[in-house]
Amino acid sequence: MKLIILDRDGTINCDRDDFVKTPDEWIPLPGALEAIARLNHAGWHVVIASNQSGLGRGLFDVASLNAIHAKMHKLLAAVGGRIDAVFYCPHSPEESCHCRKPLPGLFEQIGARFGVPLKEVPAVGDSLRDVQAGAAAGCEPHLVLSGKSAHYREDRGGGQPEGLPAGTLLHPDLSAFVEFILERSARSV
Repeated sequence: MKLIILDRDGTINCDRDDFVKTPDEWIPLPGALEAIARLNHAGWHVVIASNQSGLGRGLFDVASLNAIHAKMHKLLAAVGGRIDAVFYCPHSPEESCHCRKPLPGLFEQIGARFGVPLKEVPAVGDSLRDVQAGAAAGCEPHLVLSGKSAHYREDRGGGQPEGLPAGTLLHPDLSAFVEFILERSARSV
């Protein structure tokens, strides 16, 4: 099974300092939905691993989160794409759970649910904790320079976050990551 694990906020959609709490606040990043559709058409299964501490903080409820994801699925379907599953951590940082990134719990749940070893499964996110969690689970870490990492883009000064796991690959955005994956897959055939 060809599997890719994506973060949600800042990777697929615009992130907000005050959390994405409603479907109206969920706005896809340019080209992100089409990029996921390209992965799907190339035979990849796409799963989301997302911290959603707004639930634990009481900022929104599960019904609102489900409505946000329904919007995401509808917009993806309109461009020929799909997300196979959404795994999320509902806990606030104070709850000290094992599923909140940078810990690998969500990734371990994904590996168990899909019955695949996570070694070398690409894991993509826009923050240090996203790539740390993926790397801790054995995934291949990829950082997209959108969302929380947008200030590392070359047109904004460049550089990279301190503490990136060894071997982390950087991409301007999700579309560039998908282009990289599809080109690499084509070379390995």
